[in-house]
Amino acid sequence: MAALSGGETCVKYLMFAFNLVFWLAGTTVLAIGLWLRLDPQNKVLLEEENSPYAFYAGVYVLIGAGALVMVVGFLGCCGAIRESPCMLGVFFFFLLILFAIEVAAGIWGFSNQTKVVEDISSFYMQTYKDYTTTGDDRLKETLRLIQAQLKCCGPGKNMDESFKETCPRGEPLEEMLIKSCPDAIDEVFDSKLHIIAGVGIAMGVVMVFGMIFSMLLCCAIRKSQEVV
Repeated sequence: MAALSGGETCVKYLMFAFNLVFWLAGTTVLAIGLWLRLDPQNKVLLEEENSPYAFYAGVYVLIGAGALVMVVGFLGCCGAIRESPCMLGVFFFFLLILFAIEVAAGIWGFSNQTKVVEDISSFYMQTYKDYTTTGDDRLKETLRLIQAQLKCCGPGKNMDESFKETCPRGEPLEEMLIKSCPDAIDEVFDSKLHIIAGVGIAMGVVMVFGMIFSMLLCCAIRKSQEVV
């Protein structure tokens, strides 16, 4: 078997470095997903009867995506170092699947953005109404968690004064100017959407380059194996 040329060897080690970073990214995503699922505070949100489907599904999507990215990164690392066309082919296939999933998720996210915001706002409003009616401690903890994360307080007008104990504490002026939670939910999605889109596009470009490099390396390895 002939050795790879200098340029092909460079592609080989670039592939290894790319997939090492890819594997670490998958590990991070998986860890975040597991934390969201298992953290005692977040479990309150997930286990509520009216918990928004987008949040519930999103946690499991993170866990699944993180695990798949780890597998893909591992295959890419092994395929590059072992110079295995088979592993590189499987890597290309899985990376193509990930790319297709990302495109589909992006299209779904943009087309359903309004519905996601409405579902989360409806969940908050229903939890608020149930708490003010029953005074249930579980609902109180759910509201406290949501409001602490969003830095908001109540639904806006006609808020029960006793409800304010669930709101984030701060300076008197800060408490006076704090946003209502429906407004805060809208603002989060509006302000973060371009960041999410930018990250998604960057990941898509990285995946495309990963597929190109894997095919270049695979072809180079096959060509070198044909040389006696």
